[in-house]
Amino acid sequence: MTSLAVPAPLEAASTPKVAAPPTFGPRIIIGLVGVLLAVLVSGLNEMVTKVALADIRGAMAIGYDEGTWLVACYAATSVAAMAFAPWCSVTFSLRRFTLCAIGLFTLLGLLTPFAPTYESLLVLRTVQGLAGGALPPMLMTVALRFLPANVKLYGLAGYALTATFGPGLGTPLAGLWTEYVSWHWTFWQIIVPSLLAMAAVAYGLPQDPLRLERFKQFNWRGLLLGFPAICMLVIGILQGNRLDWFESSLICWLLGGGLLLLVLFLCNEWSQPVPFFKLQMLGIRNLSFALMTLAGVLVVLLAVIIIPSSYLAQVQGYRPIQTAPIMLLMAAPQLIALPLVAALCNLRWVDCRWVLGIGLSMLALSCIGGSHLTSVWIRDDFYVLQLLQIFGQPMSVLPLLMLSTGSISPLEGPYASAWFNTVKGLSAVLATGLLETLTTVRLHFHSTMLVDSLGNSPLVSGDSADLARRLHQQAVVLTSSDLYLCMAGIALALILLIFWLPTRMYPPRAPT
Repeated sequence: MTSLAVPAPLEAASTPKVAAPPTFGPRIIIGLVGVLLAVLVSGLNEMVTKVALADIRGAMAIGYDEGTWLVACYAATSVAAMAFAPWCSVTFSLRRFTLCAIGLFTLLGLLTPFAPTYESLLVLRTVQGLAGGALPPMLMTVALRFLPANVKLYGLAGYALTATFGPGLGTPLAGLWTEYVSWHWTFWQIIVPSLLAMAAVAYGLPQDPLRLERFKQFNWRGLLLGFPAICMLVIGILQGNRLDWFESSLICWLLGGGLLLLVLFLCNEWSQPVPFFKLQMLGIRNLSFALMTLAGVLVVLLAVIIIPSSYLAQVQGYRPIQTAPIMLLMAAPQLIALPLVAALCNLRWVDCRWVLGIGLSMLALSCIGGSHLTSVWIRDDFYVLQLLQIFGQPMSVLPLLMLSTGSISPLEGPYASAWFNTVKGLSAVLATGLLETLTTVRLHFHSTMLVDSLGNSPLVSGDSADLARRLHQQAVVLTSSDLYLCMAGIALALILLIFWLPTRMYPPRAPT
Protein backbone atom coordinates (compact mmCIF):
# COMPACT_ATOMS: atom_id res chain seq x y z
CA MET A 1 0.00 0.00 0.00
CA THR A 2 1.23 3.46 -0.84
CA SER A 3 2.06 5.63 2.14
CA LEU A 4 0.28 8.97 2.47
CA ALA A 5 2.51 10.49 5.11
CA VAL A 6 4.01 13.09 2.77
CA PRO A 7 2.06 16.37 2.37
CA ALA A 8 0.88 16.86 -1.17
CA PRO A 9 1.27 20.15 -3.03
CA LEU A 10 -1.21 20.71 -5.82
CA GLU A 11 1.14 22.38 -8.29
CA ALA A 12 3.81 21.23 -10.64
CA ALA A 13 7.15 19.90 -9.49
CA SER A 14 8.72 23.35 -9.66
CA THR A 15 6.74 24.52 -6.64
CA PRO A 16 8.78 24.79 -3.44
CA LYS A 17 8.45 21.68 -1.33
CA VAL A 18 6.63 21.66 1.98
CA ALA A 19 8.76 20.80 4.98
CA ALA A 20 8.78 17.19 6.05
CA PRO A 21 6.28 16.35 8.80
CA PRO A 22 7.61 16.40 12.37
CA THR A 23 8.30 13.28 14.36
CA PHE A 24 5.15 11.57 15.54
CA GLY A 25 4.58 12.02 19.26
CA PRO A 26 2.23 13.35 21.95
CA ARG A 27 2.17 16.82 20.44
CA ILE A 28 0.86 15.58 17.10
CA ILE A 29 -1.71 13.42 18.90
CA ILE A 30 -2.98 16.48 20.78
CA GLY A 31 -3.30 18.38 17.51
CA LEU A 32 -5.18 15.49 15.89
CA VAL A 33 -7.54 15.23 18.87
CA GLY A 34 -8.17 18.98 18.62
CA VAL A 35 -9.16 18.74 14.96
CA LEU A 36 -11.30 15.67 15.72
CA LEU A 37 -13.10 17.54 18.50
CA ALA A 38 -13.75 20.50 16.22
CA VAL A 39 -15.17 18.26 13.49
CA LEU A 40 -17.42 16.39 15.93
CA VAL A 41 -18.68 19.69 17.32
CA SER A 42 -19.37 20.93 13.81
CA GLY A 43 -21.47 17.88 13.04
CA LEU A 44 -23.30 18.10 16.36
CA ASN A 45 -24.12 21.74 15.73
CA GLU A 46 -26.01 20.79 12.60
CA MET A 47 -27.70 17.70 14.06
CA VAL A 48 -28.76 19.26 17.36
CA THR A 49 -30.25 22.40 15.84
CA LYS A 50 -32.10 20.23 13.30
CA VAL A 51 -33.61 17.98 16.00
CA ALA A 52 -34.47 20.94 18.25
CA LEU A 53 -35.76 23.09 15.39
CA ALA A 54 -39.36 23.07 16.64
CA ASP A 55 -38.29 24.48 20.01
CA ILE A 56 -35.98 27.01 18.36
CA ARG A 57 -38.75 28.17 16.04
CA GLY A 58 -41.13 28.57 18.94
CA ALA A 59 -38.64 30.58 20.98
CA MET A 60 -37.64 32.84 18.08
CA ALA A 61 -41.14 33.14 16.56
CA ILE A 62 -40.12 31.57 13.26
CA GLY A 63 -42.54 29.72 10.97
CA TYR A 64 -42.07 26.19 9.71
CA ASP A 65 -41.11 27.24 6.17
CA GLU A 66 -38.55 29.74 7.45
CA GLY A 67 -37.07 27.05 9.69
CA THR A 68 -36.47 24.73 6.73
CA TRP A 69 -34.43 27.45 5.02
CA LEU A 70 -32.19 27.70 8.09
CA VAL A 71 -31.40 23.99 7.74
CA ALA A 72 -31.02 24.08 3.96
CA CYS A 73 -28.71 27.11 3.78
CA TYR A 74 -26.48 25.80 6.56
CA ALA A 75 -26.14 22.43 4.79
CA ALA A 76 -25.54 24.05 1.39
CA THR A 77 -22.54 26.15 2.40
CA SER A 78 -21.23 23.35 4.62
CA VAL A 79 -21.09 20.86 1.74
CA ALA A 80 -19.69 23.45 -0.66
CA ALA A 81 -16.90 24.32 1.77
CA MET A 82 -15.79 20.68 1.89
CA ALA A 83 -14.96 20.83 -1.81
CA PHE A 84 -12.63 23.83 -1.62
CA ALA A 85 -11.18 23.68 1.90
CA PRO A 86 -8.24 21.37 0.96
CA TRP A 87 -6.91 24.00 -1.46
CA CYS A 88 -7.17 26.69 1.23
CA SER A 89 -5.38 24.56 3.82
CA VAL A 90 -2.38 24.14 1.55
CA THR A 91 -2.30 27.82 0.61
CA PHE A 92 -2.76 29.39 4.05
CA SER A 93 -1.23 26.46 6.01
CA LEU A 94 -3.17 23.69 7.68
CA ARG A 95 -2.77 25.06 11.21
CA ARG A 96 -3.67 28.67 10.38
CA PHE A 97 -6.67 27.77 8.23
CA THR A 98 -8.05 25.31 10.80
CA LEU A 99 -7.74 27.83 13.63
CA CYS A 100 -9.50 30.53 11.59
CA ALA A 101 -12.32 28.16 10.64
CA ILE A 102 -12.87 27.06 14.26
CA GLY A 103 -12.70 30.64 15.52
CA LEU A 104 -15.27 31.91 13.00
CA PHE A 105 -17.50 28.90 13.65
CA THR A 106 -17.43 29.55 17.41
CA LEU A 107 -18.04 33.29 17.15
CA LEU A 108 -21.07 32.82 14.92
CA GLY A 109 -22.49 30.19 17.27
CA LEU A 110 -22.19 32.66 20.15
CA LEU A 111 -23.98 35.40 18.21
CA THR A 112 -26.76 33.33 16.61
CA PRO A 113 -29.34 33.43 19.47
CA PHE A 114 -29.04 37.23 19.53
CA ALA A 115 -29.98 37.67 15.87
CA PRO A 116 -32.48 40.58 15.80
CA THR A 117 -34.29 39.47 12.62
CA TYR A 118 -34.91 36.29 10.68
CA GLU A 119 -32.78 37.57 7.81
CA SER A 120 -29.77 38.17 10.08
CA LEU A 121 -30.27 34.73 11.62
CA LEU A 122 -30.24 33.18 8.16
CA VAL A 123 -27.00 34.98 7.27
CA LEU A 124 -25.33 33.87 10.51
CA ARG A 125 -26.30 30.23 9.98
CA THR A 126 -25.24 30.30 6.34
CA VAL A 127 -21.77 31.66 7.13
CA GLN A 128 -21.44 29.31 10.09
CA GLY A 129 -22.15 26.40 7.75
CA LEU A 130 -19.28 27.60 5.56
CA ALA A 131 -16.89 27.60 8.51
CA GLY A 132 -18.11 24.28 9.88
CA GLY A 133 -17.92 22.54 6.51
CA ALA A 134 -14.26 23.50 6.11
CA LEU A 135 -13.28 21.36 9.13
CA PRO A 136 -13.89 17.68 8.10
CA PRO A 137 -11.31 17.75 5.27
CA MET A 138 -8.75 19.03 7.77
CA LEU A 139 -9.22 15.92 9.94
CA MET A 140 -8.52 13.56 7.06
CA THR A 141 -5.55 15.67 5.99
CA VAL A 142 -4.00 15.59 9.46
CA ALA A 143 -4.52 11.83 9.78
CA LEU A 144 -2.93 11.11 6.40
CA ARG A 145 -0.09 13.59 6.72
CA PHE A 146 1.22 13.23 10.25
CA LEU A 147 0.43 9.69 11.40
CA PRO A 148 2.98 6.92 10.78
CA ALA A 149 1.92 3.96 8.70
CA ASN A 150 1.27 1.52 11.53
CA VAL A 151 -1.23 3.85 13.27
CA LYS A 152 -2.73 5.52 10.22
CA LEU A 153 -5.86 3.38 10.38
CA TYR A 154 -6.48 4.55 13.94
CA GLY A 155 -6.43 8.13 12.69
CA LEU A 156 -8.90 7.22 9.97
CA ALA A 157 -11.03 5.60 12.69
CA GLY A 158 -11.18 9.02 14.30
CA TYR A 159 -12.49 10.40 11.03
CA ALA A 160 -15.05 7.59 10.90
CA LEU A 161 -16.41 8.81 14.24
CA THR A 162 -17.92 11.75 12.37
CA ALA A 163 -20.18 9.32 10.48
CA THR A 164 -20.98 6.90 13.32
CA PHE A 165 -20.53 8.52 16.73
CA GLY A 166 -21.42 12.16 16.04
CA PRO A 167 -24.87 11.81 14.40
CA GLY A 168 -26.13 9.56 17.21
CA LEU A 169 -25.49 12.27 19.80
CA GLY A 170 -27.74 14.82 18.11
CA THR A 171 -31.00 13.62 19.65
CA PRO A 172 -29.70 13.19 23.24
CA LEU A 173 -28.08 16.63 23.28
CA ALA A 174 -31.09 18.31 21.72
CA GLY A 175 -33.29 16.74 24.39
CA LEU A 176 -30.90 17.78 27.15
CA TRP A 177 -30.76 21.45 26.16
CA THR A 178 -34.44 21.94 25.33
CA GLU A 179 -35.84 20.01 28.30
CA TYR A 180 -33.50 20.91 31.14
CA VAL A 181 -31.42 23.99 30.22
CA SER A 182 -32.36 26.45 27.49
CA TRP A 183 -32.83 26.46 23.73
CA HIS A 184 -29.92 28.93 23.54
CA TRP A 185 -27.56 26.06 24.29
CA THR A 186 -28.46 24.30 21.07
CA PHE A 187 -26.22 27.01 19.58
CA TRP A 188 -23.89 27.67 22.52
CA GLN A 189 -22.95 24.02 23.12
CA ILE A 190 -20.10 24.43 20.63
CA ILE A 191 -18.28 27.20 22.49
CA VAL A 192 -16.31 25.37 25.17
CA PRO A 193 -15.37 22.33 23.01
CA SER A 194 -14.34 24.65 20.17
CA LEU A 195 -12.09 26.70 22.44
CA LEU A 196 -10.46 23.48 23.67
CA ALA A 197 -10.04 22.37 20.06
CA MET A 198 -8.37 25.66 19.13
CA ALA A 199 -5.91 25.33 22.02
CA ALA A 200 -5.08 21.74 21.01
CA VAL A 201 -4.63 22.66 17.34
CA ALA A 202 -2.49 25.70 18.16
CA TYR A 203 -0.24 23.57 20.36
CA GLY A 204 -0.15 20.32 18.42
CA LEU A 205 -0.04 21.12 14.70
CA PRO A 206 3.14 22.51 13.12
CA GLN A 207 3.04 25.83 11.30
CA ASP A 208 3.65 25.59 7.56
CA PRO A 209 4.66 28.70 5.62
CA LEU A 210 2.16 30.73 3.65
CA ARG A 211 2.03 29.79 -0.02
CA LEU A 212 0.26 32.75 -1.52
CA GLU A 213 2.00 32.16 -4.85
CA ARG A 214 -0.63 29.48 -5.44
CA PHE A 215 -3.09 32.26 -6.28
CA LYS A 216 -1.26 32.67 -9.60
CA GLN A 217 -2.72 29.29 -10.60
CA PHE A 218 -6.00 29.65 -8.74
CA ASN A 219 -8.94 27.98 -10.47
CA TRP A 220 -11.35 30.93 -10.35
CA ARG A 221 -13.63 29.46 -12.98
CA GLY A 222 -13.96 26.27 -10.98
CA LEU A 223 -14.89 28.20 -7.82
CA LEU A 224 -17.46 30.37 -9.62
CA LEU A 225 -19.07 27.30 -11.19
CA GLY A 226 -18.70 24.70 -8.45
CA PHE A 227 -19.69 26.66 -5.36
CA PRO A 228 -23.12 27.81 -6.60
CA ALA A 229 -23.69 24.42 -8.26
CA ILE A 230 -23.32 22.56 -4.97
CA CYS A 231 -25.36 25.12 -3.03
CA MET A 232 -28.22 25.06 -5.53
CA LEU A 233 -28.36 21.27 -5.61
CA VAL A 234 -28.31 20.95 -1.83
CA ILE A 235 -31.04 23.54 -1.32
CA GLY A 236 -33.12 22.03 -4.12
CA ILE A 237 -32.91 18.55 -2.61
CA LEU A 238 -33.68 19.66 0.95
CA GLN A 239 -36.59 21.87 -0.11
CA GLY A 240 -37.89 19.55 -2.81
CA ASN A 241 -40.25 17.43 -0.74
CA ARG A 242 -41.80 20.46 0.99
CA LEU A 243 -42.42 22.27 -2.32
CA ASP A 244 -43.61 19.14 -4.19
CA TRP A 245 -40.46 18.76 -6.29
CA PHE A 246 -40.92 19.58 -9.97
CA GLU A 247 -44.35 21.11 -9.40
CA SER A 248 -42.39 24.07 -8.02
CA SER A 249 -40.65 26.43 -10.42
CA LEU A 250 -38.10 27.25 -7.71
CA ILE A 251 -37.08 23.60 -7.35
CA CYS A 252 -36.88 23.20 -11.13
CA TRP A 253 -34.62 26.24 -11.31
CA LEU A 254 -32.42 25.12 -8.42
CA LEU A 255 -31.96 21.53 -9.57
CA GLY A 256 -31.79 22.32 -13.30
CA GLY A 257 -29.42 25.24 -12.87
CA GLY A 258 -27.36 23.35 -10.32
CA LEU A 259 -26.94 20.34 -12.59
CA LEU A 260 -25.96 22.57 -15.53
CA LEU A 261 -23.36 24.41 -13.45
CA LEU A 262 -22.10 21.08 -12.07
CA VAL A 263 -21.56 19.71 -15.58
CA LEU A 264 -19.69 22.86 -16.59
CA PHE A 265 -17.68 22.65 -13.37
CA LEU A 266 -16.65 19.04 -14.02
CA CYS A 267 -15.71 19.85 -17.62
CA ASN A 268 -13.56 22.69 -16.35
CA GLU A 269 -11.92 20.44 -13.73
CA TRP A 270 -10.98 17.84 -16.34
CA SER A 271 -8.75 20.28 -18.22
CA GLN A 272 -7.44 22.38 -15.33
CA PRO A 273 -3.74 21.99 -14.42
CA VAL A 274 -4.63 22.63 -10.75
CA PRO A 275 -8.23 21.43 -10.28
CA PHE A 276 -10.22 21.19 -7.09
CA PHE A 277 -11.37 17.72 -8.16
CA LYS A 278 -9.13 15.45 -10.16
CA LEU A 279 -11.64 13.51 -12.25
CA GLN A 280 -8.98 11.14 -13.53
CA MET A 281 -8.83 9.63 -10.04
CA LEU A 282 -12.22 8.04 -10.59
CA GLY A 283 -10.40 5.54 -12.77
CA ILE A 284 -8.98 4.04 -9.56
CA ARG A 285 -11.33 1.12 -8.86
CA ASN A 286 -11.05 1.13 -5.10
CA LEU A 287 -11.62 4.87 -4.82
CA SER A 288 -14.66 4.80 -7.11
CA PHE A 289 -16.07 1.83 -5.21
CA ALA A 290 -15.46 3.52 -1.85
CA LEU A 291 -17.19 6.74 -2.93
CA MET A 292 -20.18 4.89 -4.37
CA THR A 293 -20.53 2.59 -1.36
CA LEU A 294 -20.07 5.46 1.08
CA ALA A 295 -23.11 7.18 -0.41
CA GLY A 296 -25.24 4.09 0.16
CA VAL A 297 -23.89 3.45 3.66
CA LEU A 298 -24.63 7.02 4.77
CA VAL A 299 -28.23 6.66 3.57
CA VAL A 300 -28.62 3.60 5.79
CA LEU A 301 -26.86 5.18 8.77
CA LEU A 302 -29.07 8.26 8.63
CA ALA A 303 -32.17 6.10 8.26
CA VAL A 304 -31.50 4.05 11.40
CA ILE A 305 -31.49 7.34 13.32
CA ILE A 306 -34.48 9.00 11.67
CA ILE A 307 -36.87 6.02 11.44
CA PRO A 308 -37.04 5.05 15.14
CA SER A 309 -37.00 8.68 16.24
CA SER A 310 -39.88 9.57 13.93
CA TYR A 311 -41.86 6.45 14.84
CA LEU A 312 -41.54 6.98 18.58
CA ALA A 313 -42.46 10.67 18.26
CA GLN A 314 -45.53 10.15 16.08
CA VAL A 315 -46.89 6.87 17.43
CA GLN A 316 -45.81 6.89 21.08
CA GLY A 317 -45.52 10.66 21.58
CA TYR A 318 -41.85 10.61 22.65
CA ARG A 319 -39.84 13.79 23.08
CA PRO A 320 -36.16 13.80 21.99
CA ILE A 321 -34.98 13.24 25.57
CA GLN A 322 -37.08 10.04 25.71
CA THR A 323 -35.59 8.76 22.44
CA ALA A 324 -32.06 9.54 23.63
CA PRO A 325 -31.27 6.15 25.27
CA ILE A 326 -31.53 4.14 22.05
CA MET A 327 -29.34 6.68 20.25
CA LEU A 328 -26.76 6.63 23.02
CA LEU A 329 -26.74 2.83 22.97
CA MET A 330 -25.68 3.00 19.33
CA ALA A 331 -23.34 6.02 19.53
CA ALA A 332 -21.38 5.71 22.79
CA PRO A 333 -19.90 2.22 22.12
CA GLN A 334 -18.39 3.58 18.88
CA LEU A 335 -15.55 4.99 20.99
CA ILE A 336 -14.51 1.38 21.66
CA ALA A 337 -15.81 -0.36 18.55
CA LEU A 338 -13.95 1.82 16.04
CA PRO A 339 -10.45 1.25 17.52
CA LEU A 340 -11.20 -2.48 17.64
CA VAL A 341 -12.23 -2.50 13.98
CA ALA A 342 -9.12 -0.48 13.12
CA ALA A 343 -6.96 -3.05 14.92
CA LEU A 344 -8.70 -5.81 12.98
CA CYS A 345 -8.18 -4.11 9.61
CA ASN A 346 -4.54 -3.43 10.53
CA LEU A 347 -3.82 -7.17 10.53
CA ARG A 348 -2.24 -8.21 7.26
CA TRP A 349 -4.12 -11.50 7.04
CA VAL A 350 -7.51 -9.75 7.36
CA ASP A 351 -9.12 -8.72 4.08
CA CYS A 352 -10.96 -5.45 4.71
CA ARG A 353 -13.45 -6.38 2.00
CA TRP A 354 -14.71 -9.20 4.22
CA VAL A 355 -14.94 -6.78 7.14
CA LEU A 356 -17.01 -4.46 4.96
CA GLY A 357 -19.28 -7.31 3.88
CA ILE A 358 -19.90 -8.43 7.45
CA GLY A 359 -20.62 -4.84 8.53
CA LEU A 360 -23.13 -4.32 5.72
CA SER A 361 -24.75 -7.66 6.60
CA MET A 362 -25.22 -6.51 10.18
CA LEU A 363 -26.82 -3.28 8.95
CA ALA A 364 -29.12 -5.25 6.67
CA LEU A 365 -30.08 -7.65 9.47
CA SER A 366 -30.85 -4.73 11.77
CA CYS A 367 -33.10 -3.14 9.15
CA ILE A 368 -34.88 -6.43 8.40
CA GLY A 369 -35.59 -6.78 12.11
CA GLY A 370 -36.91 -3.23 12.21
CA SER A 371 -39.34 -3.96 9.37
CA HIS A 372 -41.34 -6.13 11.78
CA LEU A 373 -42.26 -3.25 14.07
CA THR A 374 -45.88 -2.80 15.17
CA SER A 375 -47.87 -0.06 16.83
CA VAL A 376 -47.12 -1.52 20.28
CA TRP A 377 -43.34 -1.12 19.97
CA ILE A 378 -41.77 1.17 22.51
CA ARG A 379 -38.21 2.33 23.07
CA ASP A 380 -37.06 -0.97 24.58
CA ASP A 381 -38.02 -2.91 21.44
CA PHE A 382 -35.37 -1.06 19.42
CA TYR A 383 -32.44 -1.96 21.68
CA VAL A 384 -31.62 -5.25 19.95
CA LEU A 385 -31.61 -3.53 16.57
CA GLN A 386 -29.26 -0.85 17.85
CA LEU A 387 -26.88 -3.46 19.25
CA LEU A 388 -26.31 -4.75 15.72
CA GLN A 389 -25.38 -1.19 14.71
CA ILE A 390 -22.57 -0.96 17.26
CA PHE A 391 -20.17 -2.99 15.12
CA GLY A 392 -22.13 -2.86 11.89
CA GLN A 393 -21.51 0.87 11.44
CA PRO A 394 -17.71 1.01 11.98
CA MET A 395 -17.23 -2.19 9.96
CA SER A 396 -19.10 -0.51 7.09
CA VAL A 397 -17.22 2.81 7.17
CA LEU A 398 -13.60 2.16 8.13
CA PRO A 399 -12.85 -0.37 5.33
CA LEU A 400 -14.06 2.23 2.83
CA LEU A 401 -11.53 4.72 4.19
CA MET A 402 -8.82 2.11 3.96
CA LEU A 403 -9.72 1.19 0.37
CA SER A 404 -9.92 4.80 -0.81
CA THR A 405 -6.79 6.20 0.83
CA GLY A 406 -4.68 3.12 0.20
CA SER A 407 -5.10 3.28 -3.56
CA ILE A 408 -3.66 6.74 -4.17
CA SER A 409 -0.24 8.33 -4.28
CA PRO A 410 0.94 11.03 -1.86
CA LEU A 411 0.51 13.77 -4.47
CA GLU A 412 -3.17 12.86 -4.79
CA GLY A 413 -3.93 13.11 -1.06
CA PRO A 414 -5.67 16.54 -1.14
CA TYR A 415 -7.74 15.49 -4.14
CA ALA A 416 -8.86 12.34 -2.32
CA SER A 417 -9.84 14.44 0.71
CA ALA A 418 -11.93 16.75 -1.47
CA TRP A 419 -13.63 13.80 -3.18
CA PHE A 420 -14.35 11.86 -0.01
CA ASN A 421 -15.64 14.74 2.08
CA THR A 422 -17.77 16.27 -0.65
CA VAL A 423 -19.36 12.93 -1.48
CA LYS A 424 -19.93 12.39 2.23
CA GLY A 425 -21.69 15.76 2.56
CA LEU A 426 -23.78 15.35 -0.58
CA SER A 427 -24.73 11.80 0.41
CA ALA A 428 -26.11 13.01 3.73
CA VAL A 429 -28.22 15.58 1.86
CA LEU A 430 -29.41 13.00 -0.67
CA ALA A 431 -30.25 10.62 2.16
CA THR A 432 -32.40 13.28 3.83
CA GLY A 433 -34.22 14.07 0.59
CA LEU A 434 -34.71 10.39 -0.23
CA LEU A 435 -36.07 9.50 3.20
CA GLU A 436 -38.44 12.48 3.26
CA THR A 437 -39.78 11.65 -0.20
CA LEU A 438 -40.19 7.93 0.52
CA THR A 439 -41.90 8.74 3.79
CA THR A 440 -44.37 11.11 2.11
CA VAL A 441 -45.17 8.72 -0.74
CA ARG A 442 -45.62 5.62 1.43
CA LEU A 443 -47.54 7.53 4.10
CA HIS A 444 -50.02 8.77 1.52
CA PHE A 445 -50.30 5.29 0.02
CA HIS A 446 -50.95 3.53 3.30
CA SER A 447 -53.35 6.22 4.50
CA THR A 448 -55.39 5.86 1.31
CA MET A 449 -55.41 2.08 1.48
CA LEU A 450 -56.46 2.05 5.13
CA VAL A 451 -59.30 4.50 4.52
CA ASP A 452 -60.47 2.51 1.48
CA SER A 453 -60.38 -0.75 3.42
CA LEU A 454 -62.62 0.70 6.13
CA GLY A 455 -65.29 1.81 3.67
CA ASN A 456 -68.63 1.84 5.40
CA SER A 457 -67.42 -0.23 8.31
CA PRO A 458 -69.35 0.24 11.56
CA LEU A 459 -66.07 1.39 13.12
CA VAL A 460 -66.51 4.66 11.30
CA SER A 461 -69.59 5.51 13.33
CA GLY A 462 -67.51 5.89 16.48
CA ASP A 463 -65.26 8.72 17.56
CA SER A 464 -63.96 10.12 14.26
CA ALA A 465 -61.06 11.97 15.88
CA ASP A 466 -59.82 8.83 17.60
CA LEU A 467 -60.25 6.83 14.42
CA ALA A 468 -58.23 9.37 12.42
CA ARG A 469 -55.49 9.23 15.03
CA ARG A 470 -55.34 5.43 14.91
CA LEU A 471 -55.34 5.44 11.11
CA HIS A 472 -52.43 7.87 11.06
CA GLN A 473 -50.51 5.81 13.61
CA GLN A 474 -50.99 2.64 11.59
CA ALA A 475 -49.90 4.43 8.41
CA VAL A 476 -46.74 5.59 10.20
CA VAL A 477 -46.04 2.02 11.34
CA LEU A 478 -46.42 0.61 7.84
CA THR A 479 -44.32 3.43 6.38
CA SER A 480 -41.55 2.83 8.91
CA SER A 481 -41.58 -0.86 8.02
CA ASP A 482 -41.28 -0.02 4.31
CA LEU A 483 -38.36 2.31 4.97
CA TYR A 484 -36.53 -0.35 6.94
CA LEU A 485 -36.99 -2.81 4.07
CA CYS A 486 -35.66 -0.26 1.58
CA MET A 487 -32.59 0.30 3.73
CA ALA A 488 -32.03 -3.45 4.00
CA GLY A 489 -32.22 -3.67 0.21
CA ILE A 490 -29.60 -0.90 -0.16
CA ALA A 491 -27.23 -2.67 2.25
CA LEU A 492 -27.63 -6.01 0.45
CA ALA A 493 -27.05 -4.35 -2.95
CA LEU A 494 -23.81 -2.82 -1.65
CA ILE A 495 -22.66 -6.27 -0.53
CA LEU A 496 -23.04 -7.54 -4.11
CA LEU A 497 -20.73 -4.77 -5.38
CA ILE A 498 -17.90 -6.12 -3.21
CA PHE A 499 -17.62 -9.19 -5.42
CA TRP A 500 -16.89 -7.16 -8.57
CA LEU A 501 -15.32 -3.77 -7.90
CA PRO A 502 -12.73 -3.49 -5.08
CA THR A 503 -9.32 -5.17 -5.11
CA ARG A 504 -7.47 -6.49 -2.07
CA MET A 505 -5.85 -3.75 -0.01
CA TYR A 506 -3.25 -4.42 2.67
CA PRO A 507 -2.72 -2.17 5.69
CA PRO A 508 0.12 0.38 5.47
CA ARG A 509 2.24 -1.82 7.70
CA ALA A 510 1.16 -4.98 9.41
CA PRO A 511 1.63 -4.89 13.20
CA THR A 512 4.28 -7.20 14.57
